[in-house]
Amino acid sequence: MDLHRMRYFSVLAEELNFTRAARRLRVAQPALSQQIKALERQLGVQLVERTSKGCTLTPIGGAVAEEARRVLGQVAEADRRIKAVAEGRQGSLRVAYTRSARGGVSDTLMTEFRERYPRVDVTLQTGWTAHNVGELLAGRLDAAFVRPPLDVPELACRVVAEEELLLAVPTGHPLAAGRARVSPRRISDEPVVLWPRENGPGMHALITGQLWPDGPPRIVREEPDDEQLLLAVAAGYGIAPIPEGRARVFRIPGVCLRRLTRPVPTVTLGLAHNPRTASPAVQLLLAMAPQLPVAEATGRP
Repeated sequence: MDLHRMRYFSVLAEELNFTRAARRLRVAQPALSQQIKALERQLGVQLVERTSKGCTLTPIGGAVAEEARRVLGQVAEADRRIKAVAEGRQGSLRVAYTRSARGGVSDTLMTEFRERYPRVDVTLQTGWTAHNVGELLAGRLDAAFVRPPLDVPELACRVVAEEELLLAVPTGHPLAAGRARVSPRRISDEPVVLWPRENGPGMHALITGQLWPDGPPRIVREEPDDEQLLLAVAAGYGIAPIPEGRARVFRIPGVCLRRLTRPVPTVTLGLAHNPRTASPAVQLLLAMAPQLPVAEATGRP
């Protein structure tokens, strides 16, 4: 059936008057009459009987009117859903957190997104920056929180937060004494506990470049995550750089947190996506996300 003619007939079935129906449809009355006759020819049945005061529906016309209302309602609902998906207000969104930045901006942003767009089916997971980048490139994620900088031309990365980098030292270590900030010169020869470089090459280079500008640190132990890293510090294996947010989450006995001298070292949090495949839902997420200037976020001029 022709949806256009079905809509005309549905309005006529409600008004039971060609003049009023034509006025409501904003068409000329002869045009409405022609469309109804065309629909009757198409179906091979009589739908209306004209009267001196308007028209009445035949028994089959009443049944067709019911079907027309049902079908037009389904079409309107489908149209609404399609528009919602096209605008990102409905559909799906696959996002990954980075393990070194749970809580804070990333959790707040995703909570607000879910509240604002409840019809979007959000799937969340957690992985290292390198893993998240690989999942984005493979098309298994729509967006991911990562630790910049990224050397991946296919991806765009918006810096959404920055935090100070602290130094975790064993409580019995000489660096734990006093409250003065620690100079990078004092840690140049210290044994260091750090996570594997392949987990986040850009962040690894950013951290070591800020704290050990004269050469690579003397890494004596690698741990897979921040909690294990701090436990290794508490056990006396060495010192460790750690983002302030994670350091405050894991309050490990035997660990003292120290601030470093200016320029204060920082790490950033980014929201990465593939611009070529970004869905409307990703665009809505980006519109909600804060955006820091790169110079401000890296703590450098």
